[in-house]
Amino acid sequence: MSTATMTSKGQITVPKDVREDLGLVPGSKVMFVKLPNGQYNVVPRTGKIQDLFGMLHQPGVPAMTIEEINDAIAEGGAESGMRGMEG
Repeated sequence: MSTATMTSKGQITVPKDVREDLGLVPGSKVMFVKLPNGQYNVVPRTGKIQDLFGMLHQPGVPAMTIEEINDAIAEGGAESGMRGMEG
């Protein structure tokens, strides 16, 4: 298992074996995807969208309907539009 240490500036050098496994090269971007259990997956942006399929699947939890997804998006948009409106 590879490990890395964060600098005081919040920077981490990705170990060589991890860079090779993920196909990272200078200039590559990575996404930090928060999973339902609170852990994170590091996903290279060099991959295909299909690589993300099933990442957030929770066995036993039914998939949301289109209506539920649209409601959640609308609610999130309304909340973000209200930020900074206090006082």
